[in-house]
Amino acid sequence: MDRRDAVRRVGVVVLAVNLLLAVAKGAVWWTSGSYAIGSEAVNSIADTVYSIIVLAGLYVTTQPPDFEHPHGHERIEPFVSLFVAAGVLAAGGTVFYRSVMTLVAGNYAAVAGPWAVGVLVASAVVKFGLYRYCLRVANAYNSPATTATALDNRNDILTAAAALAGVLGAAAGYPLLDPLAGAFVALGILYTGYEIVSENIDYLVGAAPPPELREEIRKRALAHPDVHGAHDVVAHYVGPEVDVSLHIEVEGDLTLQQAHDIESTIAADIRDIPEVDDVFVHVDPRELGEWKENE
Repeated sequence: MDRRDAVRRVGVVVLAVNLLLAVAKGAVWWTSGSYAIGSEAVNSIADTVYSIIVLAGLYVTTQPPDFEHPHGHERIEPFVSLFVAAGVLAAGGTVFYRSVMTLVAGNYAAVAGPWAVGVLVASAVVKFGLYRYCLRVANAYNSPATTATALDNRNDILTAAAALAGVLGAAAGYPLLDPLAGAFVALGILYTGYEIVSENIDYLVGAAPPPELREEIRKRALAHPDVHGAHDVVAHYVGPEVDVSLHIEVEGDLTLQQAHDIESTIAADIRDIPEVDDVFVHVDPRELGEWKENE
């Protein structure tokens, strides 16, 4: 399966699952009045809304290159991730406010039953499956939007567990635990929003990738038998992909054809790194002595 089909399928699956969970949690919330279940219902509703945005965004980002976007549309993905973060943060703030107001008012009596427990356990199990599925696709195709979706699903496992603790606490005669669990769920939601934003800022501001990637680029350049040095290695994010430029040192008496062949081979080797998109190699005569150690 190619990248386009894989990430689009993620969008469809996540939307369908979140919609079903939102309906199920909403129905249980309506009948039980549990604030923890209500928090989870709001979380699933927010998940459903952002899933629609993600699905539309993934459709755009997987369009083939065109005249206006010769490198494709993948660089839009970090913006899709920020829409996810905005929805997550809004949901977290709403749930936290409701929980705190309930605690202040002291009106936290709620009735919990087997349906409340069942929907939370089912939610945790389903979200674990979604987390593993989204993470596998995100790692395979370097998709920031799918990574953000995986993180949200991972966090939903913890928030479902917290809500379950609140429901069971209320059933055991400690109703205060129900709104407290709702507040904890909200904090988890807010942290997920922060995590998604911090993950995608580097993509948007053109930050450097991890040092290990830069070192791998140098090693691939220096592995060529006719290259005697590499310097001014610059790598930075352009969307989720990495653009690379570097200088290599070769013998000054090589023909233009020989120098071109070396440059093409090295560019192809570096471009084979999954995260790398464009590679620009500048060829220098080694006699100029421009090689700078560890640069």
